[in-house]
Amino acid sequence: MFDVAVLGAGAAGMMCAAVAGQRGLRVVLVDHADRLAEKIRISGGGRCNFTNIGAGPANFLSDNPHFCRSALSAYTPQDFLALMKRHHIAWHEKHRGQLFCNDSSESIIDMLRAECDAGNVQWRMGCPVSEIGHGDAGFELRTGQGVIRAAKLVVATGGMAIPQLGATDFGLKIARQFGLKVVEPRPALVPLTFDPAQWQPLSELSGVALEVGLHTGQGKARGEFLEDLLFTHRGLSGPAILQISSYWKPGEPIVIDLAPGRDLAEELLASKSGNRQQLHTVLAGLWPKRLADRWLHLAEQGGKPGLAALRLADAPDKTLRALAQDIHQWSLVPSGTAGYKKAEVMRGGVDTRGLDQKSMQAKTTPGLYFIGEAVDVTGWLGGYNFQWAWASGVACGKAL
Repeated sequence: MFDVAVLGAGAAGMMCAAVAGQRGLRVVLVDHADRLAEKIRISGGGRCNFTNIGAGPANFLSDNPHFCRSALSAYTPQDFLALMKRHHIAWHEKHRGQLFCNDSSESIIDMLRAECDAGNVQWRMGCPVSEIGHGDAGFELRTGQGVIRAAKLVVATGGMAIPQLGATDFGLKIARQFGLKVVEPRPALVPLTFDPAQWQPLSELSGVALEVGLHTGQGKARGEFLEDLLFTHRGLSGPAILQISSYWKPGEPIVIDLAPGRDLAEELLASKSGNRQQLHTVLAGLWPKRLADRWLHLAEQGGKPGLAALRLADAPDKTLRALAQDIHQWSLVPSGTAGYKKAEVMRGGVDTRGLDQKSMQAKTTPGLYFIGEAVDVTGWLGGYNFQWAWASGVACGKAL
């Protein structure tokens, strides 16, 4: 009989197990996979983007946005850096607060394994759970390695993103079994796709990348980012699109600013006098040449013949203003996403209104806890989701 059984040997589960074990609890960590922490292993190109130095509640999405505040304020990126320092793991900052290991992601996995071992956590890897029972004595897990009994159960099974690494909806099934509501899950931090016929004229831009501003949604549901965008054969990807995908809803447009931080109409009108440059030359100085070629070609096909060869000095002011508006407000309606196989995380999950924000315990089932990606808390791209894993794991581990 264990004090705690933790389902899922990923970032949140290992952190929770380590904290609980080091508090003197008898903990068993159970995972259906043979290898632990596969998502940590592949993160950041193998160097693990383990947190973001600026992580805070504003960087997370949820149907209950205030839920994450308590855990995130109690365990900060600086706290995780202190843990890494104790294990002599070197790191560096890359883009916009994103922190990476100097060496391999394996150093993070080794650190978490060592922390679990310091708490005498018992491991049950390659151990699928077929059934969960609950009674006065606690929880009973029927597994491929026999029955495991524990007074408390922590569900840290992650979401459905990257099923090729073994991701499933098991955690959501457990939530439903015990009567908890689930916010409809969907892929997030994922490329956006378009109807093949609609996208065909733009498909030859595959591989073109540039910095853009973009937004979608209205009011509190609005998402807005300044990041790099990448054209693909099927649609759009890159950090800008991955970020906005968490906010995008089917049927809604995304609005792209292809000249962010500039007033293109003012620039074109101010430089117009005596300027013999063709508009193609002007746009080729603004964007990658392939994009300038294709943009003007499609504009000419759309009812603006001769636009590419039009000299700036000869262009009517109205034409330049319209061109600038099209560039600053390029509106597209995606047909869908690239799905869980290409998604970095899952949006939605266990409805946090059914959980205690300080302990992660289910309000209707004492002794049952949910942490990490299985919960309806989804971070931005750039280390935020790992910070939620650490913070929710620590909050739960201390409360057990």
